[in-house]
Amino acid sequence: AQGGGMTLSAVAEATGLARATARRSLLTLVELGYAEADGRAFRPLPRVLELGYAPLAELGFTDIAQPHMRELVRTVHESASLAVLDGGDIRYIARVPTVRIMSVNITIGTRFPAYATSMGRVLLAGLDADARAAHLAGVRPEPLTLHTVTDVAELAREVERAAAEGYALVDQELEEGLRSLAVPVRDARGRVVAALNVATHAGRGTAESARGELLPALRATAARIEADLATASAHHALGAGERVGA
Repeated sequence: AQGGGMTLSAVAEATGLARATARRSLLTLVELGYAEADGRAFRPLPRVLELGYAPLAELGFTDIAQPHMRELVRTVHESASLAVLDGGDIRYIARVPTVRIMSVNITIGTRFPAYATSMGRVLLAGLDADARAAHLAGVRPEPLTLHTVTDVAELAREVERAAAEGYALVDQELEEGLRSLAVPVRDARGRVVAALNVATHAGRGTAESARGELLPALRATAARIEADLATASAHHALGAGERVGA
């Protein structure tokens, strides 16, 4: 961040290295073309960006998201998942569980109907108007619980609300006792490519309290994933098998 570079003493202090070690490291970087010496100051050259490219190029979308999801789980003490839209379903691509609160064991690749899930509604909200209308025209919601929204017009309103508010909360529509809150994850071009959620037991307070406690952490985590995704996509394209939403 220092435009004029840093002196040997400043580098040693910033890195916690002995001056002799810092000097050897700096001279090696200069020799390899990663830095230049300008009087007493050393400055990084553009080639230094190559140092991070090799490991970055090996990362897929879930590799980028998982560390942030683990931090989210440590913060809210609830399970977190990441899913993409796959036809009329959502498909799980990453998950960090805590205590199991669903009767079904969720693994990577598990699918649920999009209409009855918070991640599904967020992903549907991210579609353009024509794609969203086409999806809703073909859906035939079934009552998975007593709370499942089965009226297509009401479901359309819920999806519109998710688009307007930037999140979706689904309370016991997929399974009795399960409450889920989801936010979108966007790529560098602003397209919704995945959904991130936190699932909790409906008996742990009200839906409003869950929203207040979980939504800020969810949004902050999605923003960090998006920032890393933008950085990675600037250096390499995700392969077909890793592409979000594939």
